[in-house]
Amino acid sequence: MDPLTASRRAVLGAGALLAAGPAMASGPNAEAEAKRILERYQSFGDKASGGPGDEASGAWLEGELKALGYAVKRQSFEAPAYDGEATLSMGATTAGVIPQAIVTSTPAGGITGPLHAGDRDGGIAVVVLPYARWSTALAVEQRLKSVKGDAVVLVTTGPTGEAVALNTPADRKLFGRPVAVLAPKEAAPFLAAAAKGETATLNMSGRSYRRPAYNVTATLDRGAGRWLVLSTPRSGWFGCVGERGSGLAVWLMLTAWAAKTKLPANVALVATSGHEYEYQGGELYIHGWAPKPQDTALWVHLGANVATRDWHERGALLSPLPSADPQRFLLGAPKLVPAMKAAFAGLPGLETPYPADPKLAAGELGSILAAGYDPAMGIFGSHRYHHTKSDDLRCVSPALVPPVVDAFAKVIAAAL
Repeated sequence: MDPLTASRRAVLGAGALLAAGPAMASGPNAEAEAKRILERYQSFGDKASGGPGDEASGAWLEGELKALGYAVKRQSFEAPAYDGEATLSMGATTAGVIPQAIVTSTPAGGITGPLHAGDRDGGIAVVVLPYARWSTALAVEQRLKSVKGDAVVLVTTGPTGEAVALNTPADRKLFGRPVAVLAPKEAAPFLAAAAKGETATLNMSGRSYRRPAYNVTATLDRGAGRWLVLSTPRSGWFGCVGERGSGLAVWLMLTAWAAKTKLPANVALVATSGHEYEYQGGELYIHGWAPKPQDTALWVHLGANVATRDWHERGALLSPLPSADPQRFLLGAPKLVPAMKAAFAGLPGLETPYPADPKLAAGELGSILAAGYDPAMGIFGSHRYHHTKSDDLRCVSPALVPPVVDAFAKVIAAAL
């Protein structure tokens, strides 16, 4: 058979499978439901692992899942945390900074010394990172090994001019000295001072510790002998309404659909905490409480940037658009790709699914694939306000959620 004929047959076969399943999962009031979820998630404030917002959002989700008929159970662990001041000051100029976790605190009163480019002992190094949508401190670990100084201030150059919090492992400190992140839009006076070797003070003299956190897990056991797993992280550095909230909305709407639809599978759910710590909660669930790979019919993961809005960029001015940010990536088992192409057609960024590969995936999806779950599929990405304090309701639109819910439901129905 020639490749073109094989390709056509694959697409036609995917269409037949999709037609056999439920066409819609989101329902007539889907946009209103997405709005409800997004606004409720926003209302909890910052979602740092084990903090008040993360705890409250987890309790809310437990109530939602119990009302749908799921058996709910917490998977508890401890996550790193920091409470206290985080500033960089120089004369009359003071800027708030993000303390880089796992935080090495400064002495009381901070570290005072000359600012420099990291090429001299002592003082405070100011390191300007290249333009990117930054996400993890692992990307700068090697670079900082050659940077001198008693403390380091990173400038996370990116599309918004804001400071970008960086994920880090939960079990070890990447840096044995105080490291902080400074917003590019506030960096100019400190960079000018560094060129002259002027003195500044970095104060991060708060408490670095660990606190209780938990994954929300749930099951709907139909005695089917195999499982559909739906997973999403719920924690994040700040409000993370786009990063986390849009995926959480898709996840929660899919869990409602899965509860009322006669799918030939049991359903296992998890909304993880510890995401900022290189997927701490996700790793614990995958290797502890999740159904075994041989018992899993399909794993669907809703990662970051599932349905955030796109923006026009005009210099420093960003103007929101009604369309979705296309920097979201859809991966799935090769045998699912034809159905994924058909279901996600027309959705920016998602209309081109990639064959699943742990080396190409990011976030928890990479861990899911590496653990041997096949078939699996999911989304990951970084929108413009990823890991910034401005990732709020301005970054989302309820109208962007239902099309993603429906597309996933079609592929799930086809795969099962």
